[in-house]
Amino acid sequence: MIIDTDPGHDDAFAILLALASSNVTVLGLTAVAGNIPARMAAENARRIVELAGRAEVEVRTGADLPLFRPARHAHDIHGKTGIDGYDWADPEAPPCGGYGPEWIISTIRQHPPGTITLLALGPLTNIAQAFRRAPDIVARLAGMVMMGGGFFEGGNVTPSAEFNIVVDPEAASIVFRSGVRLTVLPIDCSNRALMPGGWADCCAALGTRTGDACAGMIRFFERHGNAKYGTRTRPLHDVLAMAWILWPELFSGRACHVGIETSSPLTLGMTVVDWWHVLGKAPNCLWLRDCDHETIYARILECLSRLP
Repeated sequence: MIIDTDPGHDDAFAILLALASSNVTVLGLTAVAGNIPARMAAENARRIVELAGRAEVEVRTGADLPLFRPARHAHDIHGKTGIDGYDWADPEAPPCGGYGPEWIISTIRQHPPGTITLLALGPLTNIAQAFRRAPDIVARLAGMVMMGGGFFEGGNVTPSAEFNIVVDPEAASIVFRSGVRLTVLPIDCSNRALMPGGWADCCAALGTRTGDACAGMIRFFERHGNAKYGTRTRPLHDVLAMAWILWPELFSGRACHVGIETSSPLTLGMTVVDWWHVLGKAPNCLWLRDCDHETIYARILECLSRLP
């Protein structure tokens, strides 16, 4: 698999879960501007793979701006570094050279068709650039899984738009119209999947550097989220997308046609989900709605326990 990411606390958990899983091979990571600028995202990705003892996993920097819009970040949620809450060392190795979308294209072309899954955890700028430059790679993918969007839950940045979509709605529109075999983990699903109470303590109890980092990130992430939403705990949105790749039987959803609003000043970035098939259009994604989050978080914790 290839992971496109903008770490981000929940991105970090998704990356760690992928690296801890014996039945997937992470070919590399590409960083995109989202929660933080792309250069910082690439450095954070290096920190995360090194924390996991997987320094050989390559990271490349991608797009630092959306296709047609100014940058929009989320330091208010993820802190100055994007993964505040743990005393991160500087990465021992820098990101690799080369541009993220170009590396995505070449890597997909170098592998047999149907063998690579693309996991997108941030705005879809890198993916849209790759699909536009090399439309042949779409059919070569086994599939694409993304975290983003919301319909029944509305949005988490505006009343109608979720962060990963509204940062670059034109990129999202390109991806949803590309024909890629797409599974979407929206806030409709993740907002129902809160971390268990005291999960930070469970991570700390692992007695590892990974467990300590996870505990610190959770405590920082929850302080903001709980204050904003008036909740006791928060969902780790992105890790659930990775969890679907590993345990799809723990999720439920529906094949739907989804369109992206790219022009309205009121609903920019809205993911318009035809849940009841009233438009008669062919589905372009599997839209996840619910999951067995207690089992999922228990399995994630078991996987994290394998890391140093």
